[in-house]
Amino acid sequence: SIEATAMSFVRAASRAASLRHAASTPARAFSAAAAAGPKLKHMTVSVQDGIAVVKMDHVDSPVNKLSQEFSNDLQAAMDFVESSPDVKAAVLISGKKGGFIAGADIAMLQACKNSEELRELSSNAQAAFAKFEQGKPKVAAIDGPCLGGGLEVALACHYRVATPKAKLGLPEVMLGLLPGAGGTVRMAKLLGTANTLPMVLAGKQVNGDKAKKMKLVDGVADPFALEHAGITAAKGLVDGTLKVSRGPKGFVQTKMKQFMEETEVGRNLMYRQARKGVMKQTKGQYPAPLRILDVTRTFLEKGEAAGYEAEANAFGDLGMTSQSKSLVTIYFADTQCKKNPFGKPKKQAQTVGILGAGLMGAGIAQVSIQNAKMNCVLKDTGVQGLARGEKQIYDNISRRVKRRAMSAPDRDRMMSKLLGVHDGDAKWADHVSRSDVMIEAVFEDMDLKHKVIKQIEPLLKADAVFATNTSALPIADVAKAAKRPERVVGMHYFSPVDKMPLLEIIPHAGTAKEVSAIATDVGLRQGKRVIVVKDVPGFYVNRCLGPYMAETIALLQAGASPEKLDKALTQFGMPVGPITLADEVGIDVAGHVQTFLAKHLGVRMQGGNVAALQEMMDSGNLGKKTGKGFFTYDAKKKRTGVNSEAQDILDKYRFEGSDKPISVEDMQQRMVLRFCNEAALCLQDSIVENPVAGDVGAVFGIGFPPFLGGPFRYMDAEGAQTIVDRMQRYRDVLGDQFTPAPILMDMAKGGKKFHTE
Repeated sequence: SIEATAMSFVRAASRAASLRHAASTPARAFSAAAAAGPKLKHMTVSVQDGIAVVKMDHVDSPVNKLSQEFSNDLQAAMDFVESSPDVKAAVLISGKKGGFIAGADIAMLQACKNSEELRELSSNAQAAFAKFEQGKPKVAAIDGPCLGGGLEVALACHYRVATPKAKLGLPEVMLGLLPGAGGTVRMAKLLGTANTLPMVLAGKQVNGDKAKKMKLVDGVADPFALEHAGITAAKGLVDGTLKVSRGPKGFVQTKMKQFMEETEVGRNLMYRQARKGVMKQTKGQYPAPLRILDVTRTFLEKGEAAGYEAEANAFGDLGMTSQSKSLVTIYFADTQCKKNPFGKPKKQAQTVGILGAGLMGAGIAQVSIQNAKMNCVLKDTGVQGLARGEKQIYDNISRRVKRRAMSAPDRDRMMSKLLGVHDGDAKWADHVSRSDVMIEAVFEDMDLKHKVIKQIEPLLKADAVFATNTSALPIADVAKAAKRPERVVGMHYFSPVDKMPLLEIIPHAGTAKEVSAIATDVGLRQGKRVIVVKDVPGFYVNRCLGPYMAETIALLQAGASPEKLDKALTQFGMPVGPITLADEVGIDVAGHVQTFLAKHLGVRMQGGNVAALQEMMDSGNLGKKTGKGFFTYDAKKKRTGVNSEAQDILDKYRFEGSDKPISVEDMQQRMVLRFCNEAALCLQDSIVENPVAGDVGAVFGIGFPPFLGGPFRYMDAEGAQTIVDRMQRYRDVLGDQFTPAPILMDMAKGGKKFHTE
């Protein structure tokens, strides 16, 4: 019987051979034989041999999150543990497969109206977790995400055991915050400040094996044995047979920790280097990392109580900053973009085909096998091109092995999902024909794309999707070469594909809804943030980048140096400057898009002379891939300086009076205003559905400063009238390319905002 099997499992728990056989039955049987705990909505409590097993299962959410109701239930469960004489220790484990606690409910934070309310929320959470820590032994049994408030719960427990695939981290800094329930201090106390700062400052996540190595968890267990491992640990804590060693290992590590934390010289050195790194990464635009440094130093120098107080004060202050509010809105928008607006496809694609093994094609193939776990057929015309693409994929995945984020056998199993073929293979057509979704990633040339469709479409199944990865060409025009144009859709990836998270899905007027659903589903499985955009030249992101890059050329012609222009935009908050961006993308690609968009956007693309880019292309200055663009690069693709050839070309196109200095603010405003104005026009013309999609596209597509919330949040913060006034001033001096969008003019008159909440 089930009961007999379960009791046999309990009695023979130390025998590893019986664990997997019994793993499917103990949860139900254990509860049947155990004493009942309190009846709670989001968790169950059962007691066996003095150990309370608290199974957390948020009934209103696919993941466990620390909502007010859930937190109240957790507190009630812990009150039962502390008050019950039959309970000696407790195990906290998720009732959901593959998840512990994903974090706090962000809605709780948004409900706070001021810093004092946030401070009180933090202090109350600290007090609750302090009771955890001071009471009976508690073990956190962790599988899947254990993030933010979830890890703070685990840190308050006396012992932690995790599965290899657990994900542990404190990512609050990504929301412009710091851990507010004691996590900043408690992790520093556990790991030491030098090991804590990289985790908390970057919101870094580690798996169970890495967490064990750094002593964030005390043990690692198979998912099937996790509950048993937690119970065994709890019993060991109760009877004193389980000894936990968490301090630094060896004489050198001990003395180094003492020097860095217990001497003023060591602390000054550690925090000077940490602050230097933060300022280099953030340019001072994000206050949260600096407050994290302050809180951890307060803990080191003044003790736990002062550290917790500093943490609560910082949490309250940061939660009301514009940066945090913008990052929270991006978080919710990001969550929305992980849903399929076309609904679940009737048939999920299992095999994806990629045409072209260049940088883009190989990148799409990589995310298909790595993230989507799909079978992938990668086709190139020749063996050399195919080999280069396969090497790119193998090298990128191998870096994860080097970082110990995955094992070599796992990499090899992943690579086995990739099949490379070329025109010289006798059976290449048979392999390609198995594709449920075919994505062409050939050069941006309409004739070439038509040739590819005519060659490949007859080989595919009638219900296969043919997707074109184009950065600007209208999808309806591409589909004209297809016999089944309703099966054609645009999938615009951003380079490098394995790092850039955005995907634009572009249905043309005749694309079947099911085709869009399948393409979006593939993108989501590849780990992309998906926005749906209208089929127009440049789509959304590149349409906004067109005027932005036109102004880049104009500023270079006006005498701005490439280094100063890059620095000005990174100081504004862009991840890279426009010159570096052009070199990374390729001068040929940038020039092609600029020329193409100039035909369609007219005056909005005026300012710079695209002939300068054409001359750079003609002379072989194509960017990083050729070792020289605006900058020069060595054999390892490291930048070595400004390219004198490019500078000579730019000098030929200098404007009269270009010897006048241009202020940093002028460089920033001219570039950003042109981007934002085009974004507003895209919303006006329904190219993007709403401001949320526009913000997501800009943030995840080109790295528009997340702390500003995207172009529409930025314009709301500045005010439509302010934006219009600035543009009109530039229009009067520089030309009609700075004419404000009609939607901006209307909003300025009515004092309206893009985002109404």
